[in-house]
Amino acid sequence: MEEILNYIKINELISTSGQPSPEQFETIAQNDFEVVINLALHNASNAIENEDKIVTDLKMAYFHIPVDFENPKPSDVKLFLNTLQALGANKVWVHCALNYRVTAFMYVYHKYILNTPFNEINISMFDQWSPDSKWQEIMKIDFEEIKKA
Repeated sequence: MEEILNYIKINELISTSGQPSPEQFETIAQNDFEVVINLALHNASNAIENEDKIVTDLKMAYFHIPVDFENPKPSDVKLFLNTLQALGANKVWVHCALNYRVTAFMYVYHKYILNTPFNEINISMFDQWSPDSKWQEIMKIDFEEIKKA
């Protein structure tokens, strides 16, 4: 799993990464993941054509929540949080192009859904990526604002 771009294991049910290759999706499926959530746009520079077919042919469910990297919205966060919560005890792989969108959204998930203490949240991706003001706003968003989105 570690060979997958910017791989992070969140817990036993959730792992995240940048864009996996078709072969890496096979590895993901072999590791008992049941669901893939893609937050990248379909035209991201490293997007895979027919990713939905590749994933579903491997007997995993596929959700695409396209998030514009230049313009993330509270409604994107709300849809992601609702989707992740609805999946319950399913084993989920969440990815985007480089694991930047996912890292920001997982931060919000930890903060408001899991109530993880800040010092226990894996923020290793911030060594590679410094979120601009739009992404900082998303990460600092109040939970009530997310619910209204």
